[in-house]
Amino acid sequence: MKARLLDLAISLDGKQRLTVELDGDFRETWDELHETECEITVKKYRKRRSLDANAYAWVLLDKIAARKRITKAEAYRHAIRDIGGVSDVICVKNNAVADFKRRWKARGLGWQVEEFNSAIPGWTNLILYYGSSVYDTKQMSDLIDSIVQDAQSLGIETKSQEELNSMMEEYEKYVESHRLTGAAH
Repeated sequence: MKARLLDLAISLDGKQRLTVELDGDFRETWDELHETECEITVKKYRKRRSLDANAYAWVLLDKIAARKRITKAEAYRHAIRDIGGVSDVICVKNNAVADFKRRWKARGLGWQVEEFNSAIPGWTNLILYYGSSVYDTKQMSDLIDSIVQDAQSLGIETKSQEELNSMMEEYEKYVESHRLTGAAH
């Protein structure tokens, strides 16, 4: 939350009292936390970027979809299949294929399955594509690079390489901070 530090008072026993002016509405948090021990972090305010790496990818996917006359979901799924390192191949009994595919695809928009014949009678090979929600920074960078290249090939204007690198650095910091705290991203 954006705030301004207004005053710092030090009592005779050395305890410090900080007065802060908040731009947002803090009442709900106050009701929940007042008179409890809290951890406070104060850092210099920086205006947030209007788009993070993931949001920028979706902006481009929307433009690609419009240019190709397909849905954003189709553009996203194509992009996932176009990069390496985001799939596995397994062999499944024929009678379990439909259920397995249904469960895999239910994980999200990018979770896809392609079938191909197995040399083993009664079995089917499946290529399982993972959705970008579980990508590491290298995979996410590859996905965004692929989307940018697709956009450029269609004559869609994209951010400069410097801006793209900056977005990916922010994404890496975000992923690393959430990995260290155990939070989901």
